[in-house]
Amino acid sequence: MSPRPRPEILTIAPYVGGVSTLPGINRPIKLSSNEGAFGVPPSVQAALVQVAAETHRYPEGTAADLRAAIGRRFDLDPAQIVCGAGSDDLIYQLCLAYGGAGTELIMTQHGFSIYDIAGTYAGSKVIRAPERELTADVDTILAAVSPATTLVFLANPNNPTGSMVSAREVDRLHAELPSDVLLVLDAAYAEYVDRADYEAGIDLVSRSDNVVMTRTFSKIFGMGGLRLGWCYAPPAVVDVLNRVRSPFNCSVAAQAAGIAALADTGWVERSRAHNAEWRAWLAARIGGLGLKVWPSEANFLLVDFVTTDAAKDADAFLRRRGLIVRGVASYGLPQCLRITVGTEEECRAVADALAGWRDQPSG
Repeated sequence: MSPRPRPEILTIAPYVGGVSTLPGINRPIKLSSNEGAFGVPPSVQAALVQVAAETHRYPEGTAADLRAAIGRRFDLDPAQIVCGAGSDDLIYQLCLAYGGAGTELIMTQHGFSIYDIAGTYAGSKVIRAPERELTADVDTILAAVSPATTLVFLANPNNPTGSMVSAREVDRLHAELPSDVLLVLDAAYAEYVDRADYEAGIDLVSRSDNVVMTRTFSKIFGMGGLRLGWCYAPPAVVDVLNRVRSPFNCSVAAQAAGIAALADTGWVERSRAHNAEWRAWLAARIGGLGLKVWPSEANFLLVDFVTTDAAKDADAFLRRRGLIVRGVASYGLPQCLRITVGTEEECRAVADALAGWRDQPSG
């Protein structure tokens, strides 16, 4: 008899990242993983070169200098910050620490799949609250709460839909949750939001004992390959995370890169302005082709092709032309494709290609 994992582990569908290569295409345009449009900041590249000779050393385990830099950038107490190998790392630890057999984790119907994977791994029962127009609905989340609920995850803005919940609604959600339920606000795309009624979670964490905000360097800071994220949390939650996280979960390179990225003046502003301009342009251009584009506050668009067959056909058409976008059937949206807002050239290329697909006899 061979070793057996817990039965629920085998119900988990492995996470599949965005495709990066295409057979026969030397330099495909990758718009499948919501990576920053401008790549790695020059300051980060310089920091990586400088620190290369020190990577034989173990990193400083608490990421003290990085936490101090995050604190300066966002006006936060570094003692309430925990860093990890991407925000996914911290999501896993939160699920393991606050979930487990007999508990329930609530996420939204089309929420980020890692919540389901990490929650199931921890032994929790994962409950999916219905959304309204692909947007988290506070009332359905609250209706799903039971005595077994210990965690509620809200991606805001959400991946893969791009939808956002206002600060007022997030406050209402928190106010009506039991005080022993931990609300986790995943703000991976916070830097891209332009709306005045948005708050990433800093204010709510600052005045609560049961809210955690997670953030990442993978998107606007262009550091997806380095795996670096962080959370801002109440002292008691910080204490828990520091007890269970891996001892050296932020590499020497990632810490140096994060500090450099935070000190790079103008990078975030330039990236945000570019995203706002070309997200609107791309949405208008694709919408003008007769396709539904769901409103997005992130650095991607969710395009609705109505049928699964049409979405698959469009995806295949784009791939033959060297363009990689993301099918989201695993999120229960097989009729949709998610398209990252890339550079101007990339946005024009994918829009032109979709126009070509539409103009086919079978398009």
